[in-house]
Amino acid sequence: MSNPMLQLLVLAAIAIFLILRLRGVLGTRDGFEAPQLPEERPAPRRFDVIDGASDASDGDIHDHAEPGSPNAKALLAMKQVEPDFEVGPFLSGAKSAYEMILMAFERGDLSEVRDFLAPPVAEAFESVIADRQARNLTTEAQFLGTRETALASAEFNAATRQAEVSVRFVGEMIIATRDAAGQVVDGDPKAARKQRDTWTFARQMGSNDPNWQLVATA
Repeated sequence: MSNPMLQLLVLAAIAIFLILRLRGVLGTRDGFEAPQLPEERPAPRRFDVIDGASDASDGDIHDHAEPGSPNAKALLAMKQVEPDFEVGPFLSGAKSAYEMILMAFERGDLSEVRDFLAPPVAEAFESVIADRQARNLTTEAQFLGTRETALASAEFNAATRQAEVSVRFVGEMIIATRDAAGQVVDGDPKAARKQRDTWTFARQMGSNDPNWQLVATA
């Protein structure tokens, strides 16, 4: 046998030996094997609450209510039903509603704000307006601004999803009431006075109607 032929046979034998050893160590794959991807964890949902967990991380609530207080717990429960609810924007809306409703009442025309009034409150306002008209009294009012808007209390009924939020307002306005002869019988048309009120707004959280209604005044 020639020397080149002998070398080829030796190399072939070595190659076969290496292939057999590799198969024994690595094993074989039958068919298509999909590559393994890292396990994906579900992203946490907003406002997930673990039993016993604190609401201390919710800065929006704690800007307006003491952590762990009944008010904070009620506000957190509202957020669990309606995650988009935020206390700060709510108070801003309540401030605008306060000015609109107060001035509509002083003008004696509730048509533009009736949707924001619960029926008992609307009836009470209408009664006062009718009494002024019956006595030929007119009111002149100028709203100068709201000096304070603050959360007073919050309550939430989990069974009905009914939320009630009371807001404390300190407004400043010029107001005077005149009789049929034009004489001032109440207030002062030249002097500003502070108006302090606590109004309670209510709404069913999670409902399609986004409007809060005024349900009580004090």
